[in-house]
Parts: sequence; C-alpha cells; structure tokens
Amino acid sequence: MARAALEARALVTLNRIYTRAGDGGETRLSTGEKVSKASGRVEAYGGVDELNALIGLARLQTIGNLELDPILARIQNDLFDLGADLATPESRKAGAPRALRITAGQVARLEREIDALNASLAPLTSFVLPGGSAASAALHLARTVCRRAERFAVAFAANDGAATHAEALRYLNRLSDLLFVAARLANDRGAGDVLWAPGATR
Repeated sequence: MARAALEARALVTLNRIYTRAGDGGETRLSTGEKVSKASGRVEAYGGVDELNALIGLARLQTIGNLELDPILARIQNDLFDLGADLATPESRKAGAPRALRITAGQVARLEREIDALNASLAPLTSFVLPGGSAASAALHLARTVCRRAERFAVAFAANDGAATHAEALRYLNRLSDLLFVAARLANDRGAGDVLWAPGATR
C-alpha cells in the first residue's frame, strides 16, 4: 500500500459517533484546538461538506457516464482533502505533523478536465438556465453551492489564513467552473441546454 494511503488511514479513527463534546456550541479542529461552531473556519469547511453531499446526489444521475462519474468520484475524495485543509491552521509548533493541504497539482488537474470536457460542447450563445436533464439540474445545484462554499472560504481566509489555504481557494474556484461544464455535458453536450432569453417574460 502506498505511503500516502497509510498516512491518510492514520488521520481518522471513528470509534464513537456521538461524544457530547459539541453540546456547548464548540468543536475541535484537526489540531485539537477548540473553536466556536459559528467561526468562519467551521463555516468554510462546513460549506465544503454540504457541497460534497450534493455531488453525491448528482452522481445518482451520472451512474454509467464514463466521462463524468469517475471525475466526480475523485472530486468527492478531493473535497475531504479540502475540508481537512480548511480545518487545519498553520502550526507554529516545532515538529508538528505536516498538514494535509490541497496541492497545485489537484488544481491543475481540474483545469485539464475543464478544457477536455468543454472542447466537446456546443458553443454557448446565451447564459444557461439550470435544468434540461435531471443530471444537469443536480450539477447546477452543486455548482451554486460550490460558489457559496468558495465565498465562505474567501471570507474566512481574508481574516485568517489566506496564504495557508491559497490552493484550497483556487480549487473551489476551478471546481465551480468544472461543475458548469459538467452540467452542460450532461445536457447532451449542450444541445439540451435551456438558454436565457433576456426580457422574454415581460
């Protein structure tokens, strides 16, 4: 087994599901530090958790799609990395274990996938309304929640940790673009897109 997989396995041990430790409105970060559940950091990684759940629901509509589903499956794993990244402040202690961070390589992979998927799509002639197929609608919903998660993360990082979590912020920004392209691909490569007609309902 790869060393990275062994290290990842060591990150998590779940013997009990409830501990009552959070009953007072606090939670512990990956470092053990206590913070309020209302903190910007918790809001940021909570938004990523919500996004991951929505991508899981979207994947119920992409089963059998050999282009999209493997990408979404990998992204779900990446989002756990991203949540760990946001949940871990930069340690100032000598000898502290290295934090799990999103890498530039993970961001670059999203960019390659966006370019590859987009190359096969019909050209856009207007803004796209969420809908068309069930898979596309689900992916558009995930895209909007990704944008919200990005706003939470940017707001948190502006006050504490912008440099520490720079690649995490880039990842969220690229991911919303990938979800947009994926939603179009799920709409018969854009042929089934529902287009905005400005002023049509006046």
